[in-house]
Amino acid sequence: QVRLVESGGGLVQAGGSLRLSCAVSGDSPSNYGMGWFRQAPGKEREFVAGISVYGRHADYVDSVLGRFTISRDNAKRTVVLQMNRLNAEDTAVYYCAAGPEVYSYNYYLARTYDYWGQGTQVTVSS
Repeated sequence: QVRLVESGGGLVQAGGSLRLSCAVSGDSPSNYGMGWFRQAPGKEREFVAGISVYGRHADYVDSVLGRFTISRDNAKRTVVLQMNRLNAEDTAVYYCAAGPEVYSYNYYLARTYDYWGQGTQVTVSS
């Protein structure tokens, strides 16, 4: 089992940047593929980015490609989502997620993940 705690959310102007962190406690992070999802008011939870257990492979939803970068440091037990050139459509609650059966072909499937953080709010003002 792992416990996930997100931090780094906040209010930022359009065009700005935020860095979200996910702290992983419990079992070794290297046992889990990791992902970031987001949910805007009135919308379904959406895949944002996923990363393999040792960070060698990552994937993104098209809308954030080239603007967001996911990374991980298993020794520091953290997963980071660097978000640049933010726009109003990025406003959402962002969730960190982990799963032992998360691989490059199923990053985008929320049901693949067994553990979720409580979420952190990101608000982008236009």
